[in-house]
Amino acid sequence: MQIKLHTKAPNFTAASTAGSTFELDRDAAGQPLVLYFYPKDFTPVCTLEACEFKSTFDFFRNLNIKVLGVSKDSIETHLKFKEAYELPYDLLADPEGEVASLYDAYMPMIKFTKRVTYLLNEKHEVVYISNNIFEDKKGIEDMITSLKAHSLQNTSRQKLAFS
Repeated sequence: MQIKLHTKAPNFTAASTAGSTFELDRDAAGQPLVLYFYPKDFTPVCTLEACEFKSTFDFFRNLNIKVLGVSKDSIETHLKFKEAYELPYDLLADPEGEVASLYDAYMPMIKFTKRVTYLLNEKHEVVYISNNIFEDKKGIEDMITSLKAHSLQNTSRQKLAFS
């Protein structure tokens, strides 16, 4: 399935390092989020990407934007990865690539999760996509620049409103 800008992101369920099952429409209802897909924990480029999200985490948190990483790794591996790099956000396990497939981030022929990042608004509409197989530091920087450039408005419930 190809995900396009300004379309509703598909709902999904996945095991989380938070110790529960995460469901997009239930656990992030009305909340914007960054959903980034990556190939594998502890690999050099994936570690750099995870740490880039760590270093920019306060920016996203200050805008009430949840950050979630998704790969095929198990929860056990995710927990070790999260602890080793002190990641302040949760990771989701997608062992069969089902969630990645919903988000056009999976290559079934080689069973590989692509490096794709989505920014979803509070209605879970896709408002930003970055797709770079080799690294995504520039994509993260561009997303932050884009968020800073948007005219952001807080609703009475302190939610981020953007298009």
